[in-house]
Amino acid sequence: MILACQNISKSFGTETVLQNVSFHVEEHEKTAIVGINGAGKSTLLKIIIGEMIPDSGEVTIAKGKSIGYLAQYQDQAGDETIYEEVLSACGHLIEMEEKLRSLEQKMQQVGAEELDSLMEQYHRLNVQFELQGGLTFRSEIVGVLKGLGFQESEFERKVSELSGGQKTRVALSRLLLGKPDLIILDEPTNHLDMNSIAWLENYLAGYKGAVIVVAHDRYFLDQIVTKVVELSRHVSTVFHGNYTEYARQKEIQRESLMRQYLNQQREIKHQEQVIDKLKSFNREKSIKRAESREKALEKVVRMEKPVEEHTDIHITLEPEIISGNDVLTVRSLAKSYEKPLFSGIDFELKRGERVALIGNNGTGKTTILKIINDLVPADAGEIVLGTNVHIGYYDQEHQNLNPEHTLFEEIGEAYPDMTNTRVRNVLAAFLFTEDDVFKKIKDISGGERGRVSLAKLVLSKANFLILDEPTNHLDIISKEILESALNAYTGTVLYVSHDRYFINRTASRILDLSSGRLINYIGNYDYYLEKKETLEAAVPVLMKTDVENGVKAVSVEKQSWEESKKLQAAKRKLENDLKKTEQEIAAQEEALEALNQQLSDPEIASNSYELGTIHERMTEIQTNLEALYEKWEQLSLEQEEA
Repeated sequence: MILACQNISKSFGTETVLQNVSFHVEEHEKTAIVGINGAGKSTLLKIIIGEMIPDSGEVTIAKGKSIGYLAQYQDQAGDETIYEEVLSACGHLIEMEEKLRSLEQKMQQVGAEELDSLMEQYHRLNVQFELQGGLTFRSEIVGVLKGLGFQESEFERKVSELSGGQKTRVALSRLLLGKPDLIILDEPTNHLDMNSIAWLENYLAGYKGAVIVVAHDRYFLDQIVTKVVELSRHVSTVFHGNYTEYARQKEIQRESLMRQYLNQQREIKHQEQVIDKLKSFNREKSIKRAESREKALEKVVRMEKPVEEHTDIHITLEPEIISGNDVLTVRSLAKSYEKPLFSGIDFELKRGERVALIGNNGTGKTTILKIINDLVPADAGEIVLGTNVHIGYYDQEHQNLNPEHTLFEEIGEAYPDMTNTRVRNVLAAFLFTEDDVFKKIKDISGGERGRVSLAKLVLSKANFLILDEPTNHLDIISKEILESALNAYTGTVLYVSHDRYFINRTASRILDLSSGRLINYIGNYDYYLEKKETLEAAVPVLMKTDVENGVKAVSVEKQSWEESKKLQAAKRKLENDLKKTEQEIAAQEEALEALNQQLSDPEIASNSYELGTIHERMTEIQTNLEALYEKWEQLSLEQEEA
């Protein structure tokens, strides 16, 4: 065991944040700490590293073990370059290297007797140097910096000149190269693009030390962690497995607790009815029995109703009118700033599609959304909206919010026909109650601004949602609520997101913006990963062949459209077959139950002919059910594979 937290409690004034939080981390174990915003995750990390003192409880770190910590925000200063700052993490290797060079010089200047001693010293130090990575640490620095998104041309930039996100990546690089026994990371993926996140996943999955990570990136957690510590309502619960397994266990636990609660409520209600009935008899014995039951009922430890934090956020997205089948057509779109961002962009959106636009930072994804919304002019190309298309736009920078407005004013002025009560009810649905509604937009957090923007989106009744990083600043539960709302939405969605778990749950198609062009993938993020290499290899060949034949290159998304329709039709047929089979099973089981009821009829039980007929029918139904169960299992398997 490398770390143990025992009964950690922490309050700020009268507000309890952590209460008797306990868990441990084994050597080489990868652990996630999850919970809603404000659950105390960052507070717990600060207590573990000694930056904050708990009110009670104890943190124990194994003797001689080193800890490395990455905070959410970095404010590094100084004149060091990116490379120099990261190189400083390898100070012990640099010292050993300098000592080896010094010994080499000395060995050239001493006599034979002293040479033997120096050579023995040199050999021991050189073995230690090689074992600790002395021969490869410089190339490893280059690999880590590149993996986290820096180009070699940037290595000589001064850290003091970098943005906050770039400084965080430098700090993460330095931390990884220090190779502590326990790495503690607070939201490490916030400033990374998809390629960098994938690189970090692979690095941490193979890391020889232990890792504790706080992150809202559920796909990232799925790839690396083997244990989840949940902070909820100030207390901790430990789940074994990755994030998906945690979510599964959590749901089973919630359903079990709800069943126990409902069973207890039914029993309490039954006992109360019995007590009332006994009292109504108004006899000495019945009253005594009622009193006895009352005493027993008073001793029952009553369960609290299981509730999820933030489940009272209500997001229902529904278009006011239905658009035409052709929602958006983009042709030959191009945009440049200091250098070309993209050119020749072609794609179409049909009603009901949920399309994710992905790509590395700086490729122009947000620019495309802004061009569609007429916020940025295109250099070339055409944007055509379909019949009755009404856009609802979610801006990741929340520029559609007036910072001087209160929350109440922001909603009320956007929708002047709404009554004050209706405005308050809408804000309450997004967890803004009482005096919260009079806070100014400029004074609330990024996550709270995101909830205000979502509230405006819900009220828009748009049939075409364009969302730019809608899950930024949202905690995991809020993300899941948004996912459910989008999956139930009957309009069309185009969004930009780095949240791969969100993309997996919501996207029916992916557009990958790479090297200034779009590549189309019919499926979710897992499908995209599976097909990416194949399609990327095929695209240049197709385009080269077309050009040689004097034919204009056909976009991959056009070629894939027919495939998309076929896949969706097959999926719908599979869903219908599965539903029909389930209905047939239910009907057969009802018929079997009805025959079982007939067997308990005394008249039938004494009639051998009737009994024989019923048994024959029951045997027939059992045979049918066996066949239906096999069919259902096969269809379920096909649906999972699809």
